[in-house]
Amino acid sequence: MVDGAFGGKNAFGETLVKMTPLIFTGMSYALASRCGLTNLGMEGQLYMGALAGTATGIYVSGLPAALHLPLTILAGFLGGALWGLIAGALKVRFGASEIITTVMLNTIAISFIDYMVNGPMIEPPGINCQTQPVRSTAQLPNLISGTRAHWGFVIAIVFVVLFWLFLWRSKRGYEVRVAGLNLSAARYSGIHTDKNILLVMFLAGGLAGLAGCNEILGIQIRMIPEISPGYGFDGIAVSLIGNNTPVGIVIGALLFGAFRAGGNRMQIRAKVPNAIVSVVQALVIFAVVASQMLLDKWNEYQMKKINRQESEVA
Repeated sequence: MVDGAFGGKNAFGETLVKMTPLIFTGMSYALASRCGLTNLGMEGQLYMGALAGTATGIYVSGLPAALHLPLTILAGFLGGALWGLIAGALKVRFGASEIITTVMLNTIAISFIDYMVNGPMIEPPGINCQTQPVRSTAQLPNLISGTRAHWGFVIAIVFVVLFWLFLWRSKRGYEVRVAGLNLSAARYSGIHTDKNILLVMFLAGGLAGLAGCNEILGIQIRMIPEISPGYGFDGIAVSLIGNNTPVGIVIGALLFGAFRAGGNRMQIRAKVPNAIVSVVQALVIFAVVASQMLLDKWNEYQMKKINRQESEVA
């Protein structure tokens, strides 16, 4: 597995390929979590971002790469962002649980993509279930020659920095974190929690949308019904492992990217079922979550001990 993930330029490039969408979906879940929300809709948002990016990459013509590529990436962000905003609006307007609405929106998005790829956007003559390739001016350049690694990884790192700046170096980010700690207290202190919920779900959806868009522009080049092997759901684990922090998310994405890249090599060369990788991933998640729970219990015990000692002194 290690050889398949880091054993040479091609292996490392493949790890970066698997890692890139996980950074985006990990940030998507972490951002919502910091606001006290549970975004389980990254998979659907990823698909909608991929669709918007594909449509812009195919049907917008006559632009140089310096304009077409950023426009296509922006379209991918907006595709996922608007899909995420639906869940945010339903929560603010009707109090609908974002857990339920995002899961439902996943199914709708994937079914809609299947319809578009097999219908209006199918590549002539309509034999294969796929769209036309996006124009060369909308494709992400190669990052490491001789590998599939592309500049989407660099874009992901840039967004990690922006993620940190927003949450820890901006007033709105501070409000988001306060709302995540105690929504009622934040509301009574004058923070516009409804606006923050809408903003966070918009941005979280956009981040997941970028995962899908980058996958299209850098790897697939065209839209197919199954562009994601579960990057949206793996983003939850990446965020949990990284404790919803920027550096932690990158480390978690690297770990899971290595699992995916190394698992493929292990399956081919050692004839080991790829399900073994899923078992290892589950054990890692269990260990991280269990250690966090034990740490919380220990801190709670220490606080009670200190309070008891103070009361005895008084």
